[in-house]
Amino acid sequence: MNLVWHVSILALYIGIFSEGASRPDVVNVGALFTFSTINGKVSRIAIKAAEDDINSDPSILGGTKLSILMHDSNFSGFLGIIGALKYMETDTVALIGPQNSVMAHVLSHLANELHVPLLSFTALDPTLSPLQYPYFVQTAPNDEFQMTAIADMISYFRWGEIVAVYSDDDQSRNGITALGDKLAERRCKITYKAALPPDPTATQSDVKDQLVKVQMMEARVIVLHTYSKTGLLVFEEAQNLGMMDRGYVWIASTWLSTVLDSVSPLPSKTAHSIQGVLTLRPHTPNSTRKSAFMSRWQKLSNNSIGFNPYGLYAYDTVWMIARAVDLLLDQQGTISFSNDSYLNHEGKGTLNLRALSIFDGGKQLLDNILQTNMTGLTGPIQFSPDRSPFHPSYDILNVIETGHRQIGYWSNYSGLSVVTPETLYTRPPNRSSSSQQLDGVVWPGGTTKKPRGWVFANNGRQLRIGVPNRVSYQDFVSRSRVNGTDTVQGYCIDVFLAAIKLLPYAVPHRFILFGDGHKNPSYSELVNMITTNVFDAVVGDIAIVTNRTKIVDFTQPYIESGLVVVAPVRKSNSSAWAFLRPFTPFMWAVTAAFFLIIGIVVWILEHRINDEFRGPPRKQVATILWFSFSTMFFAHSKYFHFDSLQYITLLDLNSTLPNSANSGFFKFPGENTVSTLGRVVIIIWLFVVLIINSSYTASLTSILTVQQLSSPITGIDSLVTSNERIGFQVGSFAENYLMEELNIPKSRLVALGSPEEYAVALENRTVAAVVDEQPYIELFLSDHCKFKIRGSEFTKSGWGFAFPRDSPLALDLSTAILTLSENGELQRIHDKWLSRKSCGSQATTNESDQLQLESFLGLFLICGAACFLALLIYLCLMLCQFSRHGIPEESDPSRGAGSHSARVRTFLSFADEKEDVYKSKSKRKREEMLSNSRVKEDESKRTQMDSSQQRDDCEISVH
Repeated sequence: MNLVWHVSILALYIGIFSEGASRPDVVNVGALFTFSTINGKVSRIAIKAAEDDINSDPSILGGTKLSILMHDSNFSGFLGIIGALKYMETDTVALIGPQNSVMAHVLSHLANELHVPLLSFTALDPTLSPLQYPYFVQTAPNDEFQMTAIADMISYFRWGEIVAVYSDDDQSRNGITALGDKLAERRCKITYKAALPPDPTATQSDVKDQLVKVQMMEARVIVLHTYSKTGLLVFEEAQNLGMMDRGYVWIASTWLSTVLDSVSPLPSKTAHSIQGVLTLRPHTPNSTRKSAFMSRWQKLSNNSIGFNPYGLYAYDTVWMIARAVDLLLDQQGTISFSNDSYLNHEGKGTLNLRALSIFDGGKQLLDNILQTNMTGLTGPIQFSPDRSPFHPSYDILNVIETGHRQIGYWSNYSGLSVVTPETLYTRPPNRSSSSQQLDGVVWPGGTTKKPRGWVFANNGRQLRIGVPNRVSYQDFVSRSRVNGTDTVQGYCIDVFLAAIKLLPYAVPHRFILFGDGHKNPSYSELVNMITTNVFDAVVGDIAIVTNRTKIVDFTQPYIESGLVVVAPVRKSNSSAWAFLRPFTPFMWAVTAAFFLIIGIVVWILEHRINDEFRGPPRKQVATILWFSFSTMFFAHSKYFHFDSLQYITLLDLNSTLPNSANSGFFKFPGENTVSTLGRVVIIIWLFVVLIINSSYTASLTSILTVQQLSSPITGIDSLVTSNERIGFQVGSFAENYLMEELNIPKSRLVALGSPEEYAVALENRTVAAVVDEQPYIELFLSDHCKFKIRGSEFTKSGWGFAFPRDSPLALDLSTAILTLSENGELQRIHDKWLSRKSCGSQATTNESDQLQLESFLGLFLICGAACFLALLIYLCLMLCQFSRHGIPEESDPSRGAGSHSARVRTFLSFADEKEDVYKSKSKRKREEMLSNSRVKEDESKRTQMDSSQQRDDCEISVH
């Protein structure tokens, strides 16, 4: 009985295992496309070819047949939904499609509910997020990468503004939104968006209406993101409107490359309308399998349509599903479906919702698809964590008369290049601007010169240029009346008109005065009106300052400018003590101290060996003073002679050369230096004296011959600390600068409206000084010689013309201004308006700058170091001599040689006594000592002889 029971259980387990391991006969997959479109036709052929290849390969699916059912949605979202529901009723494990993103958004909800993976290689809307639609998988790069490629191209060609033309559906609209984001990252922007009715409902009238609006825009770079039917209609209308001529740039998304690849030959009208257009094509690396499939294409398509890369993506998508299903079955998964409890409650009506069932293995199949790692016709197939393909890339094509040519590649790895992405993958990624490259382009109109990318808007409106209505300094900008018509003139206006004449295009414009004509307007308000679209530009004496550059773009400065201080000055009167002005008091004190130090040092070095530096104390003090100060007066005039080398200055050519008795001495009027150390110190000191004499003479000459002007205000620093009132020009940025940057209270600032008010306020001491920009002050000083610029410019800036942010006209005018500067025209305009005879436009100093100790500190340090070293060497030599010659004298016990004070006194006595005397004393002592030693030796010998004689006498007496 137990045996029967165990056999029964074993049979039951075997049956269950066999059932789980068995593979279904057929696996159903649905496909949703519009078969009348280019991509629909290509995809249908490629999917059928993949189905046949899989079913003929026994290594795939293990005998299970793959059945792909196709449904034609015929441009209808409703029919697409019906087709998807029909497939769901027949236990379909996956869906390929839909062809556009509008249907993808709807069907993704159905796929999420029934756990049926939805794979598409044409619905590439970047907003189809895997977080919201987990069962939707894009098997080709989505439009975010395509828009990044287009943004890189626009940045590469240095265009700042574009116009976007697109079909108003989810995919095109969201693609353009992604393009706007990518352009913003590169400081570019979309200035106008022209939305067309969804494809294929757009009519010729719809397209023409939008292109007429585009034609009136400034931007001439147009990005066309739509589908083939609408896109070709746009180009035909653009051709009719003259928008395919020179100056225009057209960049089409991948739809155009599918037309070029699949429709051959193109109708002549169509081919002519797309000349010069740039387009993208999904890049697929060359391989043997790809070449073999393309060679089969003619037979597969029966010459009905040409091949394009989306056929490769369709083929690989089918293989991707087949491998995932095969892996699911290998993992003991089952192809089974179960009822949806939510649909059971809703299925009581006429809709047969109960027929829709949940795919039990859908989650596992989805995971297998996302883990795909194979090599297909499109190259390596693998998904990143965000489900995007690895290394998405595109070919960049340029349409020409004979068809199209490839001018480069774009890859998410290294951007634009002229080498294949596969080559770049073997190198480190490089997105630097210098590495971005494309071949030459033939643009619309047949030109190879890069279009500027913008023109002035063709909307009947001239450029509105704001001009300050000045009441002072009208040489820069002024209002005039010619033949009963108000106009503007001045230096700034002439510069602007000369600049726009150099542009390769016309600039229609009109000047609009800003201000009431009673006082100078606020320049900050004038510049702000560009941001509020009151003016398209501002021309005039507009200072380029930080706050203004944050809201507008300026051209290259056409004149240098900066804030300066102007104040009244008076002529300095001469005085009896004018000769003391060249040096500061501290400099005088240090110089006098060094004269004394040099005298003392030379006296120390010469005292023991030079008779002229010896004598009574009063005489020696006089000698020190005379010798030290005489060097200042005889530094240029006296000779000094070393052995056979003679130096004679030009000032003393007629003086008598030293005789042989003085040979080898450094000669001064009254004293001779004989020590080597003394000569070294004197040579260095004479060099210092020479420099001090020359500097003093030059400074004193300047003080006595150049007109000196004085003022309590020496520059901006003294003005800020003086607490005096300060004048500034009405409307100038100087007011804000003084308050915000220099923290000067507003109560100290006085607004002045004209040069006359400047003069009155300065003369009446209403203000201590006026702070204004250099060009204004130069004109003011040309008529008012009582005032001068104090100090130097304390800000550096210039004047330029203001335009809206990222305006291309600002860049072109900057180039024109540089040209005016190089050809001399800018200087001629300056001379015409601003050249006047000025009585003192240059900045003046307070007085001739006194010479500071810092200017001679290095010389004094060298001289001081030389003195110190000379004294140190001299002291060492003295100690050596004292140790040799002073010992005999100290050996006398009667002098207290053991006492420290006695030894010091002995050393000082040794240092004070002349070297020759001490040497002679030492010589006599040594001779006396030698003599004494000889006497003692003779006495010793005599004593020995006497002792010997006595012994001999004793011996004789004994005998």
